[in-house]
Amino acid sequence: MSGRVLVTAALPYANGSIHLGHLLEAIQTDVYVRARRLAGDDVIFMWAADTHGTPIELRARKEGITPEALIERAHAEHAAVFRDFGIGSDIYYTTHSEETRRHAERIFAAMRDAGHIHTRVTTQLYCPNDQMFLPDRFVRGQCPKCGALDQYGDSCEVCGSTYAPSELKDPHCSICGTTPVPRDSEHLFVALAEHEAFLRGWLRAPEAGGRTRLQPTVRNYVMRWVEDGLRDWDISRDPPYFGFAIPGYEGKKFFYVWFDAPVGYIGATEKWCGEHGRDMNEYWRGDAEIVHVIGKDIVYFHTLFWPAMLHAAGYTTPARVQVHGWLTVNGEKMSKSRGTFILGRTYLEHLPADYLRYYFAAKLGGEQDDIDLSMEDFAARVNAELVNKAANLASRCVKFVHQRLGATLGAPAADAAPLLERARARLAEVPGLYREFESARALRLAIEIAEDFNVYVTEAAPWKLATSDPERARAVCSAAIEAGKIVAAILKPVLPGWAEKTERMLRLPAPLDFVNAGDPLPAGHEIDAYETLAERLDPAKLAAIVEASKATLGGGATVEAAAPAHEYEVEPLAAETTIDGFKGVDLRVGVVQSCVRVKRSDKLLQLGVDLGPLGTRTIFSGIALSYSPEQLVGKRVVVFANLKPRKMAGGVSEGMILAAGASDDAITVLELDPRSRPGDRIS
Repeated sequence: MSGRVLVTAALPYANGSIHLGHLLEAIQTDVYVRARRLAGDDVIFMWAADTHGTPIELRARKEGITPEALIERAHAEHAAVFRDFGIGSDIYYTTHSEETRRHAERIFAAMRDAGHIHTRVTTQLYCPNDQMFLPDRFVRGQCPKCGALDQYGDSCEVCGSTYAPSELKDPHCSICGTTPVPRDSEHLFVALAEHEAFLRGWLRAPEAGGRTRLQPTVRNYVMRWVEDGLRDWDISRDPPYFGFAIPGYEGKKFFYVWFDAPVGYIGATEKWCGEHGRDMNEYWRGDAEIVHVIGKDIVYFHTLFWPAMLHAAGYTTPARVQVHGWLTVNGEKMSKSRGTFILGRTYLEHLPADYLRYYFAAKLGGEQDDIDLSMEDFAARVNAELVNKAANLASRCVKFVHQRLGATLGAPAADAAPLLERARARLAEVPGLYREFESARALRLAIEIAEDFNVYVTEAAPWKLATSDPERARAVCSAAIEAGKIVAAILKPVLPGWAEKTERMLRLPAPLDFVNAGDPLPAGHEIDAYETLAERLDPAKLAAIVEASKATLGGGATVEAAAPAHEYEVEPLAAETTIDGFKGVDLRVGVVQSCVRVKRSDKLLQLGVDLGPLGTRTIFSGIALSYSPEQLVGKRVVVFANLKPRKMAGGVSEGMILAAGASDDAITVLELDPRSRPGDRIS
């Protein structure tokens, strides 16, 4: 058992509905928390809605309600969606709370008393039509760095640069379109450069156990800001503004939302601790391990401003800030302004949450790579992995034992012992993988176990032995059921309902965790009837989600429907196309790890191909007349990675190896430079 761990996800803004981009992070955080608990850690998940700022003020005014009524409505909507997606946060609170106010004022007072805050008159953009100073995100214009059009007033979505709104070229008010005018106003600033020595040390120091606080690429990115010189940070805003008044400036200045929003983590903790008899200081004034999970668009605030604020006021600084990438849908960046997003509630009206939880977790790794939700790949992965492999293993064996063998297990078959040993070894890797946010790799191990035992059961054919050798049949199925139990434990952080069904089916004496999942059930143990673990995902439901999202968004840009399923064979002399015809093809570097001939086939080889963060794929290729298996092992090949899985003579093929040739015995596989990394995209 480790010490106390406090985990947060970024705070969803209360000015809109929860979409799949929010859910990517919520699911990643929830999986991490559940996995660490299964490993025996004392973990709490603190969360809240982000409720302050000009957008809240303006929307409430437009709707003719108070900001408090608006955020209360949004909070209830958010909480319901997160609940229905199985997000098990200990609290989903609000930043508009007395707890958050008190801690924000304490941090401000500590920084002010230490001389870290000063005032100065600044020139800001003011909209004469709306009669208000414009927040950064309410100014649009041309990026001063790269020239991209229609960018926000604080950062460019194209080149990633940050800047002041006054630096934009051809600025306009995003509310009414009026050209803003410069106007002077006195503001409060944090002299961030005064915290440089602390920040340099914090950014370089590893967390307990030798892991880094930030992913290397993130740390290098943040250090560039430090090396370029830390600028003063404006922490005040002029009215009209919904937020906390700055002490001493009541009615005149309010805390900038990015000053008090992360303090909501502390406010939520105090609220939860008060309701559960815990001491908040054990987390925020002690040696707790604090882990923040965020998107790469808010790195600046969480890795510079936030640790400086905490350190200056004597609070515990984060042990780790885990950054994930953008979510794209069918290859397009999600954007509220462009409308390419799907609401969480819209998804739930068509499909169960488990499918999305699995898909996201099966794609996420420890780095900040962008994640694409390809509708075609979504259906293929769920059906090929979750249904055809993991659920199929449990279904065929639990049903058989319950219906044909008196619902009683026996000792696992001796010839399955090496496979079970390998499954337990894979299980031992899982806690460390989940702790490093490598959920895709952890789930790949579960699917590999299911693959191994599905092949084992098929070859042993216990259904043929039910009458002639029932004990052999029982032993085979008992071994497979043990494997299914391990699979359920690995899946449990992602699919807790799957594990609960397994616990009921197998009448387990205790809930599954990463330790007891490897303990064998005794001979004679009785099991219950099979409960459906997963059903095939109908692609038509995905198309319905896309259509419903178009209707929900109303006008503007929409999410494109998934492209038709790709086929393996391509007709020669196809119709002429353009480079755009290749946009839906995802080519990746693969390393052939294993290769065997497919029984009863002259042409087919079965390859195990390592795609790095995407896991290992089983691919069948009709190249056996041109290559022997040993010639292919170790080769770096081009893999058509988002090809729809296809059932073939030897099993399900999860991709295609690119090759060319005039005949079956004269095929050449395309080989890549040995320095290329498995999983890298080929463009």
